[in-house]
Amino acid sequence: MASVAKRPDGQWRARYRDAGGKEHSRHFDRKVDARRWLDEVTTAIVTGNYVDPKTARTTVAEWCDTWLAGYKNRRPTTVRAAKAAISLAKADFGAMPLSAVRPSHVRAWVTRLQDAGYAPSTIYADYRKVALIFADAVHDGLIPRSPFSRRTSPGPAKQRAFVATTDQVWALHDAMPEHLRAAVLLGAFVGLRTGEACGLRVSDVDFIRGVVHPAVQYPALELKTDASRTPVPIPQELALHLSAHVAAYRSDFVLTDAIGHQCAPRSLVRAVDGARKKVAGLPADFRFHDLRHYFASLLIAHGADVKVVQARLRHASATTTLNTYSHLWPDSEEGTRATVAAVLAARADSLRTDGTAAKQNRRSEAQEA
Repeated sequence: MASVAKRPDGQWRARYRDAGGKEHSRHFDRKVDARRWLDEVTTAIVTGNYVDPKTARTTVAEWCDTWLAGYKNRRPTTVRAAKAAISLAKADFGAMPLSAVRPSHVRAWVTRLQDAGYAPSTIYADYRKVALIFADAVHDGLIPRSPFSRRTSPGPAKQRAFVATTDQVWALHDAMPEHLRAAVLLGAFVGLRTGEACGLRVSDVDFIRGVVHPAVQYPALELKTDASRTPVPIPQELALHLSAHVAAYRSDFVLTDAIGHQCAPRSLVRAVDGARKKVAGLPADFRFHDLRHYFASLLIAHGADVKVVQARLRHASATTTLNTYSHLWPDSEEGTRATVAAVLAARADSLRTDGTAAKQNRRSEAQEA
């Protein structure tokens, strides 16, 4: 219900009640302005863009704190990443009301992060997280629409993964502490991630059938996606290597520290960094995760197609596989030339055959005449 009434002091008071029955009012010098305001409010209510005026004054910082309170039941690493993204957003427009943030502010924020030297992958991840926070603000009715969109997005980072050679992989294996050499095998020939390798239990490996069943990540957290739990077949030779390692260190976990306890990711990272310095040609930023890239290159070099590589790396979609490794598949210029040439040759043969048959028909007709 909405109305416009003239007050004793000569001003015009416009009033309306929202869906919750709460009354809102504003005063105007002219009746036409009061009516225009009510029309705008009515339009917003009808189109679903209405926002409570008091709610609209909620600042970005206030909403981020509220949002984060409901996000704290996630994995600790996920929460830390969200807090890092929120701190960057607060630094730029934390004091602004949610409703005041425009796409131009978002683009300026992205530009400042780029100028500050943040990695493209970090900027993209932080952008997506803050965009999610604003999307939830829309869902909660705090703002009618989000200033984050494809037009403001910096886009995902495009970078080619470093692929070690086979000699470098074995050199890294030999340079690792003896109790962690199996980690290189798990990374380079099973494609496990750091947390997955440290969380791999002896019970997750079928040594007889030759299958690794990733189930948890360090310390004992369930993997995030169904794709990550996809079993990975391994050859009997690798199963024997892993079996001998497990027999030597006798633990519930495949990877252990020097005294037989479950190996923590930070310990594996330090060990790989120390061994990396002893291997010629490995870049300073080489990580355990880069062994997955070697695994992918190995499969591709031996003729595996996209779906096979996706399954072995346990990617949720083939798009992820192609975005990361498309440059590793062979692109034969001669092969594409031959394919097109074969079609053109078939067409030429068809035309020659049709032409020869037509000439013979004309000769036969002439002889009969």
